[in-house]
Amino acid sequence: MRFVGNCLVETCPVTAGARYTRPTLPTLANTGDCVLKRELDAVIEQSYNRLNKVAVPPVKFWLLVYVNGMDQEDHEVQRVLELAENYPPRVKLLRLLREDGTWPISKQRRTAEDLGPGPPYGWTYITMIRNLYWLHDYCATSDDGYIGNALEKIFSWQNDEGYIEGPMPDMIPRPYYCGLALSTIRKFGIPLSDRRASRLFNWLMEKQRHDGGWNIPYIQDVKYLPQYKHMKMNAFLDLVHGGGVPYDPKAFDNVPSCYWSTVGVLTGMAWDPDNPLIKEIRRGGNFVLNGFFKKNYHPSFYQSEKHWELLRYPTYFGSGYWALDSLLYLGFRSGDPRIDRLIEWLVQARMKDGFWYNKERPHELHDQWVTVAVLMILRYYSNML
Repeated sequence: MRFVGNCLVETCPVTAGARYTRPTLPTLANTGDCVLKRELDAVIEQSYNRLNKVAVPPVKFWLLVYVNGMDQEDHEVQRVLELAENYPPRVKLLRLLREDGTWPISKQRRTAEDLGPGPPYGWTYITMIRNLYWLHDYCATSDDGYIGNALEKIFSWQNDEGYIEGPMPDMIPRPYYCGLALSTIRKFGIPLSDRRASRLFNWLMEKQRHDGGWNIPYIQDVKYLPQYKHMKMNAFLDLVHGGGVPYDPKAFDNVPSCYWSTVGVLTGMAWDPDNPLIKEIRRGGNFVLNGFFKKNYHPSFYQSEKHWELLRYPTYFGSGYWALDSLLYLGFRSGDPRIDRLIEWLVQARMKDGFWYNKERPHELHDQWVTVAVLMILRYYSNML
């Protein structure tokens, strides 16, 4: 695999059926504070023990392997994987997954989708991204059911420029969703050396902005110009699609990138921390780190600073701990005060019972996922000390 400029150009066959992998953390020197590590490990152990008593099988898998450090071939881990195969939400998702790689959507959402351009614009694609996210959490692989077909369906929506079209009916490309798509195909075992994955990666790198971040073209730059600022969005988009709006991204260096568009892209990039373009990718990480707990410039996407502190599940609904997970895998480490304070924030967010909760919409099962996700982050950090 080689790079020309900012473009990945070599291809190789797709790897199918990859088993529950995470990116490999960068190898770090031992720079840690031993007292801090002992205190952090004590927090992890206490919460681990409490969650382990009640965890559903797929949560327990991630807990055993990525918090406790057990080998995937360990007898206990294999037993948990067997239980996960029969986990009712996983069974249901695989049963409903159709041969064409899509899931049925509600009549109301189907009607709305049919009134627009049609898939990938609308709820079909959004549902696929969500359900594939869950299936990976539930320990499914690309060999299960029609998951492989779902991944191929996503690739079928890739246009000549390299990005995956959809899902918003305004037909404006979304770096956020392209990052989620890249993360989805990578976690199910498709390598970045696959030509289609590399084209998606290259498009995202081409769209990286002056401050290291990403935004939504037109909506988060041109729309702020005086002649368009007060236009209704539909009227503005009609003008865009009619070719009446000239576009030069470099003309908007005075407009900051979008924090959440950038986090979405980074979640896809984090699967390849050894990427030769890691320095450029880390510019996006620095943009996010410097903006943590701050208000997003753009009203069109999670503008309130409160979103950083909401521990949501699925994590891609916008949350600081989702961003932190990707940042650690991109090589940001202990000793960086920006990272250290985020770890402190997560520890302080733990409740007295040892769990972390989705405070926006408490949910017994989702809170297990929130807790195991936080514990994985804390374990990654602890291993750096």
